Amino acid sequence: MDKKKAEQRIEKLRKLINYHRYLYHVLDRQEISDAALDSLKKELFDLEQTYPQFITPDSPTQRVGGKPLKEFKKVRHPQRMLSFNDAFSEKDIEDWQERISKLLTEKERTEIDFYCELKLDGLAIELIYENGVFKIGSTRGDGVIGEGVTQNLKTIEAIPLRLRKVEEVVKELEKQGLKQISQNIKKNGFKKVVVRGEVFITKKGFERINKIQIKKGLAPYANPRNIAAGSIRQLDPKVIAFRNLDSNIYDLITNFGETTHEEKHKVLKALGFKTNKNNKYCRDLKEIFQFQKFWQKTRDKLPYEIDGVVVIVNLNRIFEKLGVVGKAPRGAIAFKFSLKQATTKVEDIKVQIGRTGAVTPVACLKPVKIGGVTITRATLHNEDEIKRLGVKIKDTVIVGRAGDVIPGVVKVLAELRTGKEKEFKMPRICPVCGTKLVKPAKEVVWRCPNQECFARKRKSFSYFISKGAFDISGLGPKIVNQLLEEGLVEDPADLFELKEGDLVSLERFAEKSAENLVKAISKKKEITLPRFIYALGIRNVGEETAIDLSEYFGSLEMLKRTKRDELESISDIGPTVSKSIYGWFSQKRNIEFLGKLKEVGIKIESMPRTIRAKRGLVRDQKLRGMTFVFTGVLGGITREEAKKRARGLGGQISESVSKKTDFVVVGKEPGSKYDKAKELGIKIINKQEFFKITKQR
Repeated sequence: MDKKKAEQRIEKLRKLINYHRYLYHVLDRQEISDAALDSLKKELFDLEQTYPQFITPDSPTQRVGGKPLKEFKKVRHPQRMLSFNDAFSEKDIEDWQERISKLLTEKERTEIDFYCELKLDGLAIELIYENGVFKIGSTRGDGVIGEGVTQNLKTIEAIPLRLRKVEEVVKELEKQGLKQISQNIKKNGFKKVVVRGEVFITKKGFERINKIQIKKGLAPYANPRNIAAGSIRQLDPKVIAFRNLDSNIYDLITNFGETTHEEKHKVLKALGFKTNKNNKYCRDLKEIFQFQKFWQKTRDKLPYEIDGVVVIVNLNRIFEKLGVVGKAPRGAIAFKFSLKQATTKVEDIKVQIGRTGAVTPVACLKPVKIGGVTITRATLHNEDEIKRLGVKIKDTVIVGRAGDVIPGVVKVLAELRTGKEKEFKMPRICPVCGTKLVKPAKEVVWRCPNQECFARKRKSFSYFISKGAFDISGLGPKIVNQLLEEGLVEDPADLFELKEGDLVSLERFAEKSAENLVKAISKKKEITLPRFIYALGIRNVGEETAIDLSEYFGSLEMLKRTKRDELESISDIGPTVSKSIYGWFSQKRNIEFLGKLKEVGIKIESMPRTIRAKRGLVRDQKLRGMTFVFTGVLGGITREEAKKRARGLGGQISESVSKKTDFVVVGKEPGSKYDKAKELGIKIINKQEFFKITKQR
């Protein structure tokens, strides 16, 4: 075969293999046997080996290749990857609908419908395609920055290495009556397509891998999710290829003109992605409840694990208007299946001291398996919860667990008491440092106020080095305890000054392990701003709030100089959180700690102005002190984008019109806010005028 014929044959083989991949994974159909498909792949591989100049990155033979990676590179997501708040009952879903309805006009309330998806128990991923070819794959990470796992994701057959041709996609969408979307794609093609989904392993795949583990004399994996997550973070793609992972794609970030979430799924399928065929459009709550009940009963028949259903407001414009609160979109919620439960005995009740001094009672349980995981502890939350449950030491209790939620005591089986059970008394003195505990007004939690308390220090260290913060591997709780007990460290900044000689005298340390730990710590001297803020352990500031602060202020110096009223102008930061943040930066010891971190060489990557500008977050404060209210459909910009635009210039947003309102921005079909503004004589402006006011200097 000459070079020209080989090139033609290679191209035809690729098309044919991709066609059968699409049939099998997307349309759930098979026209040829697995053996025949393997034969086609073998022929393609042999030809490419003979003519390597014709190998392309999207060739089916390139799913597994290359040397194992040394480490994963960081990838910044085009838009923040969010997670969902949970609901566990029909009442929770009814309350959710009531909450979001308050943010909508009367007309919008009548338009609400839903799209329901099976909630796969896997690992969230993002895929980016450029000119139709798969370029970047990443994990969720902290929502802003994930780990680049492109090569690993290429090993998953369900993920296309190249999108289908524009003409094929257009034809498919026109068949489904999505003419406007098909015309947009026909006109613009797809230069950049961003999608999100889940990687998981089937039940059969899980069993197969565990059999191999047991054969090797190794402990079996606890659940399928652990394998999926662990596999994607393997540095050698060949290991992942062997595990036969699967994938479903459930969200399209690129806008082709879709008006509903259901349309997004149709576009995803047309592009060549595997979506879940069991997802369903639901008109109202009644249909949602039927859908959730059906899958709770029949989930065991599925070839993969699910832990609930995701309920999404179907109309995109309403979903976008509802915006985001904390780490989750308001317009979607995870409707989890009932708690997995088991009975066991409470052998003891102990208290834990957290980094903020919070004293949490914990039930020490007789080991029990729930959902494939052995449970030995369950939170009792606080003193009031112990009284509500009536739990005593030696009681038989029902323990419940749902997904990744911390196990909790659901009910005490008082009928099984023998008379030997003991009442638990909440301590009034810190069991670690002996300081008198305090219970602040309006709080249900007792706290240790001693900032030098060993338990608080230990927890602060653990928080500082945790995955969402500095992510220092090899530095576990036992080592932290040793370092504190030996007086080698006073605060986390001291970690970066440790030398091998400081560690070799400690138990379980040799020269090599000491060297490895010092190197691991040294590598973490550069950190992104959101991770750094999170690492500080400011009370009420989690990963999502740390991201919000980073996006708004852009640098630590700007955050340090802020005032409480400015903090409260940021979306989702209220009086309690602003008080915590302002209070933390007002304390001399904390400012000295920040100075110490700078001295030991910590470099913080500020949020680049270009990225912040794209998100409407550059801190030009020309609108400071001005309050905006939005009503009606603006067109060309979502409500959330408009709010960000105003906030980015220091403006404040209100959901209701009052005498304190400066501008009411009016779009098509305005609601009662428009009438209220006229009545109060508030200035009313349209979209064009709003754009002029919010133009960056």
